[in-house]
Amino acid sequence: MTVALLSLNLLVTPGLYVSSMLSQLTYSFTNVQQDAVKALLSTAGISLLSILPVIIIIVRQYSSAHPRQPRGCRRLGLPPGHTNLHDEFDPKYSKGTSSDVDGKGQPSWRIKALFTHPIKSCAAIELDVTHVVSTGFAFDRQFCFAEQFTPDQASASDGKTQPYWDARTLRNGHYSRLTLIRPEIWVPDPAAPDYAPDLDEVRSQGVMVVYYPRPAERGRSSFLIKLGVALRLVPRELSFRVPLVPPSDRASAYPSVPVRIWKDTPVAYDYGRHLPHSLREFLAPTAADAGVSRPLTLFRVDPTHHRQVFRNAPRKEELGFQPVTGFADAYPLHILNIASVHDVAARCARDIPRLSVRRFRANIIVEGPEAFAEDHWKRILIRPTGGKSDADSGVEIHVACRTMRCRLPNVDPATGIRHASEPDRTLKSYRRIDPGDPTNACLGMQCVPAAQGS
Repeated sequence: MTVALLSLNLLVTPGLYVSSMLSQLTYSFTNVQQDAVKALLSTAGISLLSILPVIIIIVRQYSSAHPRQPRGCRRLGLPPGHTNLHDEFDPKYSKGTSSDVDGKGQPSWRIKALFTHPIKSCAAIELDVTHVVSTGFAFDRQFCFAEQFTPDQASASDGKTQPYWDARTLRNGHYSRLTLIRPEIWVPDPAAPDYAPDLDEVRSQGVMVVYYPRPAERGRSSFLIKLGVALRLVPRELSFRVPLVPPSDRASAYPSVPVRIWKDTPVAYDYGRHLPHSLREFLAPTAADAGVSRPLTLFRVDPTHHRQVFRNAPRKEELGFQPVTGFADAYPLHILNIASVHDVAARCARDIPRLSVRRFRANIIVEGPEAFAEDHWKRILIRPTGGKSDADSGVEIHVACRTMRCRLPNVDPATGIRHASEPDRTLKSYRRIDPGDPTNACLGMQCVPAAQGS
């Protein structure tokens, strides 16, 4: 028994030893697992903490660039990505016809595209339908950017040294970048599911959302934001919004201030409180511009201080009202013939292979007439296809004069890059046709609507 026991002990003892070893191994292996898990969690925690600022930056940048849709409103214009100018470079638009009616009695002259430019010199909104009001198309040139100038005593020719606001356009140096600023107009829509008459968006008669390219980042977060943009995690545009009309209960927030535009100085609402610092950075002069950075603001036309239009415009005795405009250069409407643009484009194709009609910032693009047929138009009746022939079925427009061209169309609206000479040089080579201004070229027609609203 003893032997047996000893044998048993001998048999059992190794078993206990093996079991003990297995327990130790298991315990050791479990410790390794736990340590590995702890290390992994620790590493993950450290990694999460290290990328948390990146996540926060991306979320903040994304939310600032993607504002929520204005409540109770709908967006004006064609759907994103749609345009009636998709074939504007087609050679068929170069020819035109001499008659506005084809062989079947159908109109051969048509409206190709409609545009409104809410902010002077900024991107246009293409429309499928629009209201014609006393100042032209609804919302056209109702806003403009302006810089504040302070003349010094020596340079002030009139002896006045008080600061003043001066409207800025694509003509002004580094402000060629204005064309990259993209506004959207949102108007109240009772059919919207979240519409309510007491909403801020409704009380202000709508909202303008303004998008602009993200300026070059500086500081510690610049690399992360650039990386986010490259990976499409961070949008390339930022945005802000403004009321279309100052709400009556917040009128004091939008002081009425004189702003100079050409020789006029209308009073307008100062919307500067809405301008983000990043927009000021985007429009600030660069070292290459060699410009001076001045105070910048956004003005909105005050409807009680419209600029009356005289010169070649019809008079009150003829229309029943004196034509007015907002921040447009001279007249409420601008019409352009696509065949005329093709003629100019063919002459400067070496420098600008694809000269877009968008460079000329017209409200109405027509197709059908021969090139420059519009030079001699006096009145235009625009009516729906198949409509009656009387003026009551359409919009009557008085043609005031030809559009005198400056160098503004030298700016490419797609890039904001200003060409050194074209198309201005080509236009001046053969389109200085108006005896009233023999030094400048003409392209397009300046017009006045025959009714105050329709």
